[in-house]
Amino acid sequence: MIIAPKIRGFICLTAHPEGCAQNVLNQINYVKSKGPIDGPKKVLVIGASTGFGLSSRITSAFGSNASTIGVYFEKPPAPGKTASAGWYNTAAFEAQAHEAGLYAKSINGDAFSKEIKEKTLELIKADLGQIDLVIYSLASPKRVHPVTGVVHNSVLKPIGEVYTNKTVDFHTGIVSDISIQPAGGDDIENTIAVMGGEDWAMWIDELKAANLLAPGATTVAYSYIGPTLTEAVYRKGTIGRAKDHLEATAFEIAEKLKDINGKAYVSVNKALVTQASSAIPVIPLYISLLYKIMKAEGIHEGCIEQIQRLFKDRLYTGAEVLTDDKGRIRVDDLEMRDDVQAQIATLWSEATTESLPAIGDLAGYKKDFLNLFGFDVAGVDYDADVNEMVEISGLV
Repeated sequence: MIIAPKIRGFICLTAHPEGCAQNVLNQINYVKSKGPIDGPKKVLVIGASTGFGLSSRITSAFGSNASTIGVYFEKPPAPGKTASAGWYNTAAFEAQAHEAGLYAKSINGDAFSKEIKEKTLELIKADLGQIDLVIYSLASPKRVHPVTGVVHNSVLKPIGEVYTNKTVDFHTGIVSDISIQPAGGDDIENTIAVMGGEDWAMWIDELKAANLLAPGATTVAYSYIGPTLTEAVYRKGTIGRAKDHLEATAFEIAEKLKDINGKAYVSVNKALVTQASSAIPVIPLYISLLYKIMKAEGIHEGCIEQIQRLFKDRLYTGAEVLTDDKGRIRVDDLEMRDDVQAQIATLWSEATTESLPAIGDLAGYKKDFLNLFGFDVAGVDYDADVNEMVEISGLV
């Protein structure tokens, strides 16, 4: 079939297998170009099919020659209907890994569930024995609690009062004001249940209890802080409470891993175009200004650049891992540079529908958004007939 993007709001209902495959290959080639990393050898990535999780799997495999197991929840293809982008990403990654002689298998299902945890543990036990790196990179709007059965839905809301600021519709380029009502009821608790650290801790507890964590094993979860500009809706909002919980959980996990000399970290990463960030009011405008500045300064990074730097320059240097005063690894350091943030503050006040094309990088934002789904990728013929029925070779 010939596949075109079908966009609804901040999601794309179609994905292009060849475009996704080229994206994966581009990331692999970037990691290879940066040289080997003296890093992990047996890696579990929870949330492995897109964004930072996918880049973590690619960096592990093609930077450190690691065996990898990926856990994700993606939609398979059907005749005449495309799979989700993460399905095609994983198919492409595993094909490349197997061609390179690397072990790569995956499990498709709800990572929050007891069933998928047990299935993953069985696979590790049978094939790898023990894991020396666990990446936790889940992004989900809801969670069915595996013990209580309660369905928790996360929300993107400020806390305490209405938040009003500028935002942009990245499809049309129209800049407008938006007001978001504050959290109420159980909004905060539900968001923490979905996006906090409880599930990460559950994974580590079960892996450790089954003796599947190697001596000195490391686990890393991903977080974001962002600037003062967005903190009312992000870091001081419901999501921020969940991120606080995630970061506190790192210390609890680290304590539990002391007997195997294990480590647990949260890595604070840069703002990037993802399905999740596209859904957050204000963030698309912020990212479009950020991209313009960072590209002009020659310091822009995408997911793969961020994660390759995290592995090579932070986690696996052979020296002690450097963290901030709250124990977090910071690879958002370039985004949060004082000069970068000062420029954004100035441009923010100037941002209008008319001025944004000149002062921001909305075109870059749109391209990155389409790239998430395999569209607008250089070297791909989008007029060609392609097979949507792609299989994942290492799917268990």
